[in-house]
Amino acid sequence: MTVPGYDEDLTLATRLADAADALTTARFRALDLAVSAKPDRTPVTDADTAVEDAIRAILAAERPDDAVLGEERGGSADARGRAWVLDPIDGTKNFLRGVPVWATLIALVEDGTPVVGMISAPLLGRRWWAASGGGAHLRDAAGERALSVSGVAALSDAYLSTTDLNTWSEYHSRERYLALAEACWETRAFGDFWQHCLVAEGALDVAAECIVNPWDVAAAQVIVTEAGGRFTDLSGAPTYKGGSALSTNGLVHDEALALLRR
Repeated sequence: MTVPGYDEDLTLATRLADAADALTTARFRALDLAVSAKPDRTPVTDADTAVEDAIRAILAAERPDDAVLGEERGGSADARGRAWVLDPIDGTKNFLRGVPVWATLIALVEDGTPVVGMISAPLLGRRWWAASGGGAHLRDAAGERALSVSGVAALSDAYLSTTDLNTWSEYHSRERYLALAEACWETRAFGDFWQHCLVAEGALDVAAECIVNPWDVAAAQVIVTEAGGRFTDLSGAPTYKGGSALSTNGLVHDEALALLRR
């Protein structure tokens, strides 16, 4: 996990993920899990807030000069300087229903660009990470390995995923997404963080989301790009703050964007 310039940040991100995993695994399927709703009607659990508070406490001690932006406690990640962008539990609906597909997402953003990404999914037994210039990596039951996107060069051979088909009607265009789906070989809905990680692994070729928050995809952006892929919003801008996300192996990116544009 040695990356010149980011060794200490990756080590810290690993500690943050370890602390998060200890809390989330202890609260998963807990009978006394407290659940409330945010103004946008999305659920939040006591595990979400406990994880973010624990990570913030470590960052306050280890990186007191860095800004923090988190899903539950707010904050900011300005265009200049360093900021940690946190999603304590990405996939809270899965967490609530007892589905083991959820993760803690941790990103370090420097001058507006994600430079370190850490995604830890303890119930899947998988952890992905990357840092600028150091490649993307995965640790699972088979060990640790470097990641590389697929070599699929045509959408007709591509494997596509999204999070929720219904969101395309509300936030973008159901017809545009279905046009992309029809152009691809196969479609699934792995959803949330996992689909972007699968793009980085080369298992998927395209992952598209019409509505995201910065904390949903900041870590994924650096992991996908360091694996050799391409990450943009649906306008084609290479940003985690565009409100939407498209990650691909790079080879089919422009064709996918053209189909998704309204």
